[in-house]
Amino acid sequence: MSKRYIRHASELVTCRGQAPKHGKEMADIGLIHDGALLMEDDKIIAVGTTEELDALVNMEECEVLDAAGKTVLPGFVDSHTHFIFGGYRADEFSWRLKGDSYMSIMERGGGINSTVAATRATSLEDMVAVGKERLDTMMEFGVTTVEGKSGYGLDCETELRQLRAMKQLNEEHPLDIVTTFLGPHSVLPEYKGRERDFLTEQLENVMPIVKEEGLAEFADIFCEKNVFSIEDAEYYLNKAKEMGFKLKIHADEMASLGGSELAARVGAVSADHLLQASDEGIRQMAESGVISTLLPATAFSLKEEFARGRKMIDEGCAVAIASDLNPGSCFTNSIPLLVALGCIYMHLSVEEVITALTINGAAAVDRADTIGSLEPGKQADIVFLKYPSIHFMPYHTAINLVDTVIKKGKTIYKK
Repeated sequence: MSKRYIRHASELVTCRGQAPKHGKEMADIGLIHDGALLMEDDKIIAVGTTEELDALVNMEECEVLDAAGKTVLPGFVDSHTHFIFGGYRADEFSWRLKGDSYMSIMERGGGINSTVAATRATSLEDMVAVGKERLDTMMEFGVTTVEGKSGYGLDCETELRQLRAMKQLNEEHPLDIVTTFLGPHSVLPEYKGRERDFLTEQLENVMPIVKEEGLAEFADIFCEKNVFSIEDAEYYLNKAKEMGFKLKIHADEMASLGGSELAARVGAVSADHLLQASDEGIRQMAESGVISTLLPATAFSLKEEFARGRKMIDEGCAVAIASDLNPGSCFTNSIPLLVALGCIYMHLSVEEVITALTINGAAAVDRADTIGSLEPGKQADIVFLKYPSIHFMPYHTAINLVDTVIKKGKTIYKK
């Protein structure tokens, strides 16, 4: 057995307590000054002040980690990404900056169909290689658990290849990967006007293989104007639930269709994006316990209004924040950028943003019982920041402050 003892953390953030944290609870991050933490193998066994733990710990039996002048937090959970894909769309980003519309870009051969073509041409080996590079970057930002979606194949072969790549990476890379099937990310051109047939194809011919091979825990759908309607999304999500998948939904991003209300109705674990979520949808998410996963870097990249995170918290929602790393609308996985956008533009406190990136992110991937907080019995996923206070996170704007990352009790990154 291996024991490691962290002591003299200037601030130690525990995020302890019931999960997920709703409304005003999100501001309570269980901050301990001059904090200490004892881990054994991959688990946390004690948390408190340095004075309290020094009285209990035999330091001769431990590797002692001095955290003086540093902030110690739970590992960040990026609960919404599309990190396995082929090709890039940098030219489209420049077209958008010049004012080109989404539809005009689609007509020029861009948009998701461009990524679908590139991803179909990408081998499993190449997916794993580029996926490892992206996970390494996430790790440097303090992410210890990441959700990854398929959805850039829209056919059986490529969707399975994306998920198999993530399964292999979960076995080989230090980060934990939670996988989501997003076959209905868009509609193949030959199915336009026959969206229900496309969903039936996914449900009957692709998802049974996904389930048989244990390739995905969640099922997701892009419920949006000119993509999948509320009725089609409800049909798909209910069928997916019957198959044993937990549910997520891309909801109310570009238009207020009622996706957040649908998430509440079908018992989704999370509803994501929510830029156009209605007051009633916010009320229902709060009432039903759906995690409201906000993706501010996407709104920032698209120059859209941010989701109403402040109102969601004030109304009692459990809010998570994630990167939405993808090749089109948001090619970034910068945790410091998310912190800055959450605090400066979405009017959340730094404490609420930390909660959204840790324990509530863990709840959004149904892992809050094992990760997302620094408490006895939890997995030892821990981040050291090089400054002495959480308030440096928004203040040192969009700069990576991560000094050390510990995953399952082992140091996996040291700056």
